[in-house]
Amino acid sequence: MTAIDYAILKLTPEMAGMRMSPEEFDAVEEWDEDYNYELVEGVLVVVPPVSESERGPNEMLGHLLLQYKEHHPQGSALDLTLPENLLKTPRSRRRADRVLWTGLGRMPNARKDRPTIAVEFVSAGKRNVQRDYVQKRDEYLLAGLKEYWIIDRFCRRMTVYRREEGEAVEVVIRESEIYTSPLLPGFQLPLAKLLVLADALDQAETEDGDDEEA
Repeated sequence: MTAIDYAILKLTPEMAGMRMSPEEFDAVEEWDEDYNYELVEGVLVVVPPVSESERGPNEMLGHLLLQYKEHHPQGSALDLTLPENLLKTPRSRRRADRVLWTGLGRMPNARKDRPTIAVEFVSAGKRNVQRDYVQKRDEYLLAGLKEYWIIDRFCRRMTVYRREEGEAVEVVIRESEIYTSPLLPGFQLPLAKLLVLADALDQAETEDGDDEEA
């Protein structure tokens, strides 16, 4: 199938496992919007819909970032933040839970300007842990991102990777701690606020399930 064929192709979940080049993936213009799609080492991966326990904290993080941008004296350091954004790496196309552009001093072109920070909220399952902590870490830092945040409601922590002098440096933020980044001067992220919301959403879903069984 040629690149022209891919330009009019609609991606569907049944196509998981298909081999594609980054250029062919980038040319696709239609897809089943109930799912997310990634290209990993030349293979199309279908990502199930994100759970409420991930979407809620992600929305909260976006709210905190926009509050910082609009009201903090140094909030102009944040150019833009977007959820569920496709992030290009040299050999793959990853769907990041949230990306941030900082330090440009202008509105970024989300398709062309590489984000400064990527954020992932860990999903349940060993495969997802491997993907977020190892595969995406390596790909994002290799692609030139300055920070990568992993927010893990299961381990009750946030792990930040940044590249310093060519090496990946790991910073771990515990549940009761507040994270600050040199890329966002004056911004404070209270991790507990995100984890409490994730817990509440999990609990509400469990209670609804119990009610249905009764």
